[in-house]
Amino acid sequence: MFFLWIEAFHVTFMVAWLAGLLCLPWLFAAHADARGQTDRARFGALERQLSMLMSVAALGTIVFGIWMLAMLGGGWLATNGWFHAKLVLVVLLIGYHGWCQMQARKLREERATGTPAFYRLMGAVPAIILLLIMLLVFVKPF
Repeated sequence: MFFLWIEAFHVTFMVAWLAGLLCLPWLFAAHADARGQTDRARFGALERQLSMLMSVAALGTIVFGIWMLAMLGGGWLATNGWFHAKLVLVVLLIGYHGWCQMQARKLREERATGTPAFYRLMGAVPAIILLLIMLLVFVKPF
């Protein structure tokens, strides 16, 4: 029963993290398209707030995920190949999270070179990774 509580917190933090990862590139696109200094400052503040919330959610996802893995034990990990693929995708999400943090900083400092179309396209990255993770978790193909 305790495991289910840990799993529930893991999934809740994951939903919050992914929501941020899905929304932030759209804020980047609007920021890159903003013309006035007031608008750029407003988008920068929104990006900073969302980035902080995302980071807390990412940390919660990782902590509760490691906790679940510790409860399941090494034998479980050795016999579930799909989980290794999931971990690779989670590492990619962490990298994407870092990229988002760098883009937010560059946009605030007006050093970003991405176009609104580029940022909207980059918004598809976490959606694709999320789809792959969900398929691995629910289908467990290997």
